[in-house]
Amino acid sequence: MFNFTPTVRLLLFLNIGVLILQTQIPAVNMLALYPIGSPQFQPWQFVTHVFMHAGVGHLMSNMLGLLVFGPMLEERWGGNRFLTFWVICGIGAGMLYSGVRYYEVTRLRNDIEVFQKDPSDINLQDFVEHNLPQYRQAYSAVIRQLHATPDDQRLIQSQLETMQATLTASLRSPMLGASGALFGVLFAFAYLFPNTVVGFPFPIKAKYLVSIYALIELYSGIHRVPGDNVAHFAHLGGLLIGFIVLKFWERGRTRFY
Repeated sequence: MFNFTPTVRLLLFLNIGVLILQTQIPAVNMLALYPIGSPQFQPWQFVTHVFMHAGVGHLMSNMLGLLVFGPMLEERWGGNRFLTFWVICGIGAGMLYSGVRYYEVTRLRNDIEVFQKDPSDINLQDFVEHNLPQYRQAYSAVIRQLHATPDDQRLIQSQLETMQATLTASLRSPMLGASGALFGVLFAFAYLFPNTVVGFPFPIKAKYLVSIYALIELYSGIHRVPGDNVAHFAHLGGLLIGFIVLKFWERGRTRFY
């Protein structure tokens, strides 16, 4: 059975409550973290996005991790320190992910400008490789067509419209969820209780489970596939922030809880 420690229980009910509000009040969705440069971006979204989720499945996966790994950390640290750790990891993951998104959006804008100035098949291929690598095969025929008919203005205009639509969609796509905070908790659990055996999806020591998770997230973030809307770099950000916070807390101490 799960151990419903006070802060874990508070976070559980808070996240459930926010999801209910999301379904009833559309304006609540502005609490999600939009990319820097988006008209919808607000600085306070670095905090509020941690308590939002994309649906029941998304909520359940994060809250299950909280219920499994959170109570032992709360019992060791106390409620206040556990809550502080959860929020710091969530905010830090959002900031790191926003940095990655800002780089991606800036590169996207630059590639559009380059194609506008020189609408060649080479620049179209560069755009796809930089911004839509998961669709390179689908674009191959269009790139060949533009190479064969470089003065086809209808084709050039259609590609510019597609590029602008890609930029608009990117700016309108927020990041939300407690996954960054959860991955910080996963790291802390593996750091403090490395040999504790976790029973799902199969018995495995915590240190190996988190290492596997980190490698999967790194690979998935670099090699994105069509339809993948998971913020893999936010997960990695949560792991990194968790490591930094733990090292800061234990600096110069033999015990940091």
